[in-house]
Amino acid sequence: MKVSVIGAGLAGSEAAWQLARRGVEVELYEMKPLKRTPAHVTDDFAELCCSNSLRSDQLENAVGLLKEELRRLGSLIMTCADATRVEAGGALAVDRHGFSAMVTEKIRSCPGITVIPAEVTELPEGKVLVASGPLTSDALAQRLGALLGADTDLHFYDAAAPLIAADSVDMDSAWLGSRYGKGSADYVNCPMTQPEYDAFWQALTTAEEAPVHGFEDQKVFEGCMPVEVMARRGHDTLLYGPLKPRGLDDPRTGRWPYAVVQLRRDNAEGSVYNMVGFQTHLRFPEQRRVFSMIPALRNAEFLRYGVMHRNTFLDSPRLLDRYYRLKKEPRITFAGQMTGVEGYVESCASGFLTAVELSRRLRGLAPLDLPQETALGALGLYISDASVTQFQPMNVNFGIMPPLDRRIKGKREKNAELSRRSLEIVDRMKEEILR
Repeated sequence: MKVSVIGAGLAGSEAAWQLARRGVEVELYEMKPLKRTPAHVTDDFAELCCSNSLRSDQLENAVGLLKEELRRLGSLIMTCADATRVEAGGALAVDRHGFSAMVTEKIRSCPGITVIPAEVTELPEGKVLVASGPLTSDALAQRLGALLGADTDLHFYDAAAPLIAADSVDMDSAWLGSRYGKGSADYVNCPMTQPEYDAFWQALTTAEEAPVHGFEDQKVFEGCMPVEVMARRGHDTLLYGPLKPRGLDDPRTGRWPYAVVQLRRDNAEGSVYNMVGFQTHLRFPEQRRVFSMIPALRNAEFLRYGVMHRNTFLDSPRLLDRYYRLKKEPRITFAGQMTGVEGYVESCASGFLTAVELSRRLRGLAPLDLPQETALGALGLYISDASVTQFQPMNVNFGIMPPLDRRIKGKREKNAELSRRSLEIVDRMKEEILR
């Protein structure tokens, strides 16, 4: 039994690991270090190109539920994320370099996985799992385009936030704390008065953007929108988004500021912070000029500027089944963000599910249909739902799961009960899933 896995990102690494654990021989193709995309900066696997946050770790949040399902089922990515986490309040954030290095070491030392450093331009024979990601190389994208027709022509643009040296932040103009005092004081909060915000907003909305071929605002995915695009939607938009001051009491005044920019730790040492919600594709000099208008960042040292890159995804409801298999050629399976599951954890989840199903088929076992009541099952059903006519990438959410059979007062309480129901199902099916 052999499977060719293309791409050692989050989905490909998870899939390769799960396949090997189930006795399947894996040839894992990864074009790094021979070739990189503009967004990649290291040669490690599972590189986090944008944020270092895997988002909420609370069971009242759907992505928190998805993490817990994966933890209980032996996810490689979750094991490495938990081992390299850095404090981030109620979120799971990681030391991005430590995380990728750990995934790389585990994959390279795993019996049954052979890493092949090569750019794939033609799909191998036999069972193939394509997890090349939204930054698929041009050569492979052309090959997939020939296979799928115009379906790979769909795309959106993704953006990464700047990284800042911690010791260059003016802490006389900032303070450490988490929203509503939840958890430990893990964020650097950089407040702005109304006049400071007004000047910042004006500069941001008129700053010069870097040239990005074919960029249109309407193609920007809402979950990773460049901060300047968000600002152009209205003066107060940022105040309800990444700069919202709710729950952040300035210890100097005891009140919420007019606006707050938050910095989150990006490595275990705490020497690097990223600007939360500040994905951008402004020109580098413009980033320095505009972001230095934030009082606490007036002398900031930018270790990496924000970058913008194209993400490609499939028209999955028309092309794929609930097991992420290509309907017209089932020997080919897709996983990761290319399928329209948006987010690090969701990409990992798709790699996990495809590996479980693919290994079962190879061993002659019946398909394992995780129900829609689970986050893992709901994702697979969402991307294959033929009734979806305007398909767009989406994060996991409780809206794609069936409602409870009884009314529960309070959103948090209801979400917690949805999570409890899901985890009970996962626990009942665990032995068969791990088979």
